[in-house]
Amino acid sequence: MPEAVILAALRTPIGRHGGALREVRPDELYAQVLNALLEQTGINGAAVEDVITGCVTNVGEQGANIGRLGVMLSNLPITVPAVTLNRMCGSSQQAIHFAAQGVAAGDMHLAIGGGVESMSRVPMFSDIAGGFATLNPALSDKYELVHQGESAERIAEAFKLSRAVLDDFSYESHVRAAKATAAGYFASQIVPVGGLDRDGSPLTLQHDEGIRANPDRDKMGKLQPVFRANGVITAANSSQISDGAAAVLIGDTAEAQRLGLRPRARFRARVVAAGDPTMQLLEVIPATHRALEKAGLTIGDIDVVEINEAFASVVLAWQHEFKADMARVNPNGGAVAHGHPLGATGAVLMTKLLHELERRDGQFGLQVMCIGHGQATATIIERM
Repeated sequence: MPEAVILAALRTPIGRHGGALREVRPDELYAQVLNALLEQTGINGAAVEDVITGCVTNVGEQGANIGRLGVMLSNLPITVPAVTLNRMCGSSQQAIHFAAQGVAAGDMHLAIGGGVESMSRVPMFSDIAGGFATLNPALSDKYELVHQGESAERIAEAFKLSRAVLDDFSYESHVRAAKATAAGYFASQIVPVGGLDRDGSPLTLQHDEGIRANPDRDKMGKLQPVFRANGVITAANSSQISDGAAAVLIGDTAEAQRLGLRPRARFRARVVAAGDPTMQLLEVIPATHRALEKAGLTIGDIDVVEINEAFASVVLAWQHEFKADMARVNPNGGAVAHGHPLGATGAVLMTKLLHELERRDGQFGLQVMCIGHGQATATIIERM
């Protein structure tokens, strides 16, 4: 059987909602990262046999199969097919899984798994007319469907996570992300993108816009809760609404040798899990257990963890279960600091994971993401 390996991974900087990337269409944003992947690897684009793209809000500028539209705008030849999928927040992690599975099955030799989301230009929930009322009422007869923020509140209650603990974690996310940015850790993975300053003057965005270099812990503690009057979930301990794109090139080892590309990581486990749609963010726990079991590893074997910081309570609940070395968990900050461009985040985190494993000469990396309606995706990679 062919072995699927990661050959390259790049991402755009993550823009703040209404920020520097507000005038960049999502299909153009995706095309830019696809072009950068071609340029970095030097491959002939005709060798790419499919582009699998994650995008959550498939409407408006993100409708009509945005993956294919991004390909058409890019320097890839028109003969390269593309498909767009939606597994909510895990969409582009799932795109990477599908690309790797296609390669491992021998159906193709080279594929791209990526994702894109412009939450500035295509508002979240606009595909369901802005709310749950569009969903089948029969669902509410079977399940208590709540906003993810309410789930985050319930998780904080269940695991006895105080507001101070959540804010401390979030403060540290900004500190880590700011230090990594200043140290240049992200420079090799980020594709600079042209955008606009606040006053409308042109700029080139080269860093994640949402990171606060000097976060104000006192100010964080004074923000009002978002989902409950006396709750603990605030804008400070939740992921930021953002814009971004990322792409991961995956091929088999024979194709890598033919192209003169160095395989950078192999897949040890690919997992999707599902459970309670009310406490919908906790499936990161069973997904991690299953990924570790498939890979024949323990959490102590993992050198770097990228767990999506959809809400601080999700990460801390996961940590309550696994008791990981927190120096290895989101070591360069997470979505609380840099943002969460829904359909792109899976590929963003995989890009961060690969580059950080290489930077610290680690062997195993785990990526895990909570997903709406009670799902999760998990991946374990091994550096080669």
